[in-house]
Amino acid sequence: MDLATLWFGLIAFFFVGYFVLDGFDFGVGMSLPFLGKDDVSRRQVINTIGPIWDLNETWLIVAGACLFASFPEWYASLFSGFYLPLLIILLALILRGVSFEYRHQRDDPKWKARFDRMIVIGSAVPAFLWGVAFANIIQGVALDERHVYVGTMFDLLNPYALLGGAVTLLLFFTNGVTFVALKTDGELRSNARRLAFRAGLATLVVAAAFLIWTVAAHFSIAVLVLAALAAVALVLSLISNLRGNEGWAFAFGSATTLFAVVTLFAALFPNVLPSTIDAAYSLTIDNASSTEYTLQIMSWTALVSMPLILLYQGWTYWVFRKRVTRKSVEAAPAHA
Repeated sequence: MDLATLWFGLIAFFFVGYFVLDGFDFGVGMSLPFLGKDDVSRRQVINTIGPIWDLNETWLIVAGACLFASFPEWYASLFSGFYLPLLIILLALILRGVSFEYRHQRDDPKWKARFDRMIVIGSAVPAFLWGVAFANIIQGVALDERHVYVGTMFDLLNPYALLGGAVTLLLFFTNGVTFVALKTDGELRSNARRLAFRAGLATLVVAAAFLIWTVAAHFSIAVLVLAALAAVALVLSLISNLRGNEGWAFAFGSATTLFAVVTLFAALFPNVLPSTIDAAYSLTIDNASSTEYTLQIMSWTALVSMPLILLYQGWTYWVFRKRVTRKSVEAAPAHA
């Protein structure tokens, strides 16, 4: 395996990490209107991801930085062609982060309600648009001979891409609600389990349609096997939830996201951004990658830094592994 192919796999790894980790906390944010019956339960929901949401988002920063360094042509074409959707995602993430930090600054119901709405919007918009973006990457876009996107914003809102957006929105929501059930107690936990099952059924239908479409358009044994694994993991997540085992339900839900994203990268390989105008204009692993020397330096850097990142991530989740109980939230100051 050459270094360019290795870094294609590492880019896939970073995006898998981002979608699995930030995906479920998007789902937690979107669940506020459904599970937050009062201020205590809303605080309980938010506190399930309070210590980790910003850590989860760092995966996007790492993925973007590595994409820029290892595949500059891919990065340039992607960020110029998808400028508006990516800008909207960035603004939504900023809105969401500000809301987490400012919500508790005043003990005023109207103040908190406004920031709660911003959390929901800041979670739902990226959850949907990431699916739209990646579906377009897999399907291909109108790249000319200079690798410049010559389509419009409306061209990106095609049926396949919109279906991809619906899949990520529902999948993240389902896994986020499952995480709430895993991390809380009492009525909130029961409500989250019921909501996760109902949302999971909808996710199963929409995801099956998207995976079938993807396999049909980009058939290979690897794509077929990975898509089947994603489907099986989602079914097992629903079954585990029915049995009241939130830990396994969340694990299988995370595995669903993992296999779904890997399916997309397998369908993309060896391209990184196909052209719908002419296959000769497509960006591939070979013509979009950095120099061999750059990739060597990045490889040594990753060899040292990645284990440290993974250890820190695991340690953080271990430290904050306990349930967020209603009693503990009620005992905390009202503005926390």
